[in-house]
Amino acid sequence: MESRSQAPTGLARRGRRLSDHDTEQRMLKAAVAMVNRTGLTVSLDHISFEDVIRDADVSRSAVYRRWPYKDLFFSDLVKELAQAAIPTPADNEAIAGLFREVVAERRAWLETPELRHGLVLELLRRASLLDFQTLYASAEWRTYIALHATFMSLAEGELRDQVQATLAQSEQGFIGRVAATWELLCGLLGYRLRPELGANFETLATLLSANVRGLTVMALSLPGLADDRAPARPFGAAGEEEWSLPALGAAAIASAFLEPGPAVTWDEDRVTRLYEALSSLAGQRHVPAHDHAVLGLGP
Repeated sequence: MESRSQAPTGLARRGRRLSDHDTEQRMLKAAVAMVNRTGLTVSLDHISFEDVIRDADVSRSAVYRRWPYKDLFFSDLVKELAQAAIPTPADNEAIAGLFREVVAERRAWLETPELRHGLVLELLRRASLLDFQTLYASAEWRTYIALHATFMSLAEGELRDQVQATLAQSEQGFIGRVAATWELLCGLLGYRLRPELGANFETLATLLSANVRGLTVMALSLPGLADDRAPARPFGAAGEEEWSLPALGAAAIASAFLEPGPAVTWDEDRVTRLYEALSSLAGQRHVPAHDHAVLGLGP
């Protein structure tokens, strides 16, 4: 009697038994290929809907009237995170305070173009490190990174479009605030954007933001980067100081984009008005960029 042929089993198809190492490598390789095809999903599975109801101290019936399905709530949560998670740049009060400190330490540096250039670089050296340290210590920043990964894994549709639009609006607001701060500081220092670049302060703010954000992401896995310093005298600095990577990046970008305004005359009257302008900024978290003109220090 002939035996009925059978389809080959998995072992027969492979022809040999794989070692544990080969099994591990093939599984990981297959999984990596899947992730590369579909994206790495960052989910909200660790957030319990019932725990949120309890912590919010609201009735379950009211919650389920508003969100009959918990997926609807989590969709709204993603959109809320997109609005709230944008990193906050150092505010004008902090920058103005740093500026006052640098100018107070180096008042004589306002006397010549070379020393004023050194003053700008010293402000950049300190301010960029302040921004980096603020961002690196921010829990909101980590949420912001995760949110971008979550957005990339969302299926095409209304939710993805809404999250993208909200993120874009948040980014534009962030860049606008950074640009306003730089325009204000350039007015105070008598600097302008190099006209041949055809750029605006939003362009400068975007590149400076990319510099500090990229280094912050790297520092999450290379924490030593946050403490890395090197003695240097870059870009015509007045003397050798300890420079961080964020400071070197920011100074390189700013040096490429900015130059002293040719129509600006530095005399004792302007120095006096500069100190008055810095004093008027004390306690103001956000100052419109055009206020440097109101302060009498327009370029």
